[in-house]
Amino acid sequence: MANASMTITTTPSVDQYIQSATSANTRKAYQNDIQHFKYSGGVLPATPDGIRKYLHAHAATLNPRTLTRRLTALKQWHVTHGYLDPTAYPLIRKTLTGITRVHGKAKQRAPALTKEQLIMMVTCLAEQNTLASLRNSALLQIGFFGAFRVSELTQIQAEHLHFVPEGLEILIPHSKTDQNRKGQICAIPYGDTLLCPATIIKKWCDVARIESGFIFCEVDRYQNIGRKPLNNKSVGTIIKKVATEAGLPEAMQLSTHSLRRGFATTASRKGASFVSIMRHGRWRHERTVLDYIEEGQRFEANCAQLIFDQENKPIEL
Repeated sequence: MANASMTITTTPSVDQYIQSATSANTRKAYQNDIQHFKYSGGVLPATPDGIRKYLHAHAATLNPRTLTRRLTALKQWHVTHGYLDPTAYPLIRKTLTGITRVHGKAKQRAPALTKEQLIMMVTCLAEQNTLASLRNSALLQIGFFGAFRVSELTQIQAEHLHFVPEGLEILIPHSKTDQNRKGQICAIPYGDTLLCPATIIKKWCDVARIESGFIFCEVDRYQNIGRKPLNNKSVGTIIKKVATEAGLPEAMQLSTHSLRRGFATTASRKGASFVSIMRHGRWRHERTVLDYIEEGQRFEANCAQLIFDQENKPIEL
């Protein structure tokens, strides 16, 4: 079946609005996916047969989840440019289903950071007593107790902080689940002597003399504080470095997502409700939060444990 198209006339300002409909990270990912398709010999606009050949060529080397995302990128390209969607053909979807069943693998997840591990990391940083260690302690504690996505964490500015008698309120002007920029508030209460995100971030801002602009900026070896925020990769490197220095067993497997997952699993173990965890972490999909809760409660009300408990009871004669 031949591709049909329609011509859409746009102006620079209209193009800007069209681009703004999708986040910058998503656009970048789609662009990379489209480039991979083209580098693999694909031609745009594509035909269903061309996409089927692409799937076959990479079925054994790319994760099915990656191929699924590539199809989404191709769909978006064709729809945006006024072409029929070649990925919508049943044969394409059936091919992808078959690839998933043959080559599918369990999703690899970064370990969830526990509260005990966070204490070890924060204690290690306190002993170092440097500007970078103070910043890193604030970064880790805010990231964990705020259940922040790394893209939200690095964009926190002094103007977003509001200290109240109960603790700290942080404005998130816009995020992955708030593309329309309505704004969200993350409330973090005061903690204790070991962990207190509100206290440590205020101390960091005071010592670093940050009154406006980004909170988590680079600190060089000469203790000079930059004005540009840390990037996502830098935050991941910091987490691994501090975890290694603190002697955590899975230090190099930790990632920026370990803080967010760690909060959810820890909160579920402490008895926090599903609704409160989802609201605090600003999650949009219930399935994600349910997975974290299940992970945190695998040994709670465990039916196998009931059998062990019964077996260990003394036999009454």
